[in-house]
Amino acid sequence: MQVKTMAEMAANGETPEVLFWVGCAGSFDARAQRITKAFAEILHKAGINYAILGKEEACTGDPARRSGNEFLFQMMAYNNIQLLNAYNIKKIVTACPHCFNTLKNEYPELGGNYEVIHHTTLLQQLIDEGKIKLKEGGSFKGKKITYHDSCYLGRSNNIYEAPRKVLEALDAELVEMKRCRSNGLCCGAGGSQMFKEDEPGNKRINIERTEEALATDAKVIAAACPFCNTMMTDGVKNKEKETEVKVLDVAEIIVTEIA
Repeated sequence: MQVKTMAEMAANGETPEVLFWVGCAGSFDARAQRITKAFAEILHKAGINYAILGKEEACTGDPARRSGNEFLFQMMAYNNIQLLNAYNIKKIVTACPHCFNTLKNEYPELGGNYEVIHHTTLLQQLIDEGKIKLKEGGSFKGKKITYHDSCYLGRSNNIYEAPRKVLEALDAELVEMKRCRSNGLCCGAGGSQMFKEDEPGNKRINIERTEEALATDAKVIAAACPFCNTMMTDGVKNKEKETEVKVLDVAEIIVTEIA
């Protein structure tokens, strides 16, 4: 894929409309890379002038702060802010709610002020403005889809409608889990739990959440976070349902349905 980096754009005296912040999962995790590619393809098709930081991009520091290493967080955040400000970045889009929350709500106090939007919000805007048109009766027609609310998108930033409106643009049937929206249940990865061993308990959180998703009888579990995607995929595998139920990011669903 031909994706320009900020360094290349700056060298040519160009400024992108938006910076796509890929994030660690989207860069290094083989599964999340597919989400990155899907979203980049949508940006191409919609004619959005965007760039990435490429090798200059570092972790936002979210896992460090969540697991209690404030010093490391501030060091990483400061380096990122220096870089973003040097490129005079104004608008950032990211497919990771952790990056989204950190860049939007935690960087301003350290001198990083940007307009930060989540990819589901941008997808909703592109559909509303007619910049991407969806096929009528695509491959999701009549299929049941359930949407899992990411903690950092939902409860932390009150974004519940955008991902649902994007999914409603398909000819699919959106079914809600027992616990959804502000009452949603975490996938089990938040607070750096993804990177550590389980604490004592009688059931893993992602198994409980997957059971709620499977109870809706949906054929697709839609997520809007690479961490949620991993946890729900593991849950579906644990239940040996991976041939019947797919876990997909909202961008992966939309990219196949563009007319």
